[in-house]
Amino acid sequence: MLQLKEELKNNEYPGRGIVIGRSADGTKAVTAYFIMGRSSNSRNRVFVTEGEGIRTQAFDPSKLEDPSLIIYAPVRVLGNSTIVTNGDQTDTIYDGMAAGLTFEQSLRSREFEPDAPNYTPRISGVMNIKDGDYDFAMSILKSNNGDPSCCNRYTFTYDVPKAGEGRFIHTYMHDGNPLPSFAGEPKVVEIAGDIDSFTKEVWENLNPDNKVSLFVRYIDIATGAYETRIVNKNQ
Repeated sequence: MLQLKEELKNNEYPGRGIVIGRSADGTKAVTAYFIMGRSSNSRNRVFVTEGEGIRTQAFDPSKLEDPSLIIYAPVRVLGNSTIVTNGDQTDTIYDGMAAGLTFEQSLRSREFEPDAPNYTPRISGVMNIKDGDYDFAMSILKSNNGDPSCCNRYTFTYDVPKAGEGRFIHTYMHDGNPLPSFAGEPKVVEIAGDIDSFTKEVWENLNPDNKVSLFVRYIDIATGAYETRIVNKNQ
């Protein structure tokens, strides 16, 4: 099991990242989503609450350049399911599942982002909590080693998440030009502490120059009640 703080601290630019797992005491479903940015356009963002989820918005609207890949709803809630993604595929998953498709089927209509030469992967997750049971799934849609003629699709499902354990997936392996896409299975990381200590662990270990915003949610598996924390570098 990896230490999340070390994975973050030792990677100058993981890009956008999703962590999903279970609290150490076993009672909470846990997720975190963070965004980072290298350009002024990417850094000019904050997370704001929207319904039961969140949305990105420009911190300074006068400096917003291209909103197409940076303004979206990363988190939406559909019944007993919480959807977390790094793009507008949140809406695709929400609409697909509402129409009876599975998480994986809903993403069949999407692929990696059209931001050559990086072709940023679309990473997504869904947490399902019902009648005291909890499972989750994660997905990555990525170019074929930088070749945009083929989209490689991977879905990972976790039926009975273990207490104190999470899975971490992010868009880039590290900084670079072009940025190298994440490779392999979501990393197994430890989830320790309550929502405030976990939020602090993630935020304080993200690269201080590149980090932009962080969302963390702990959901009570027995009741469905949740707590949320949002941290924005731009205040």
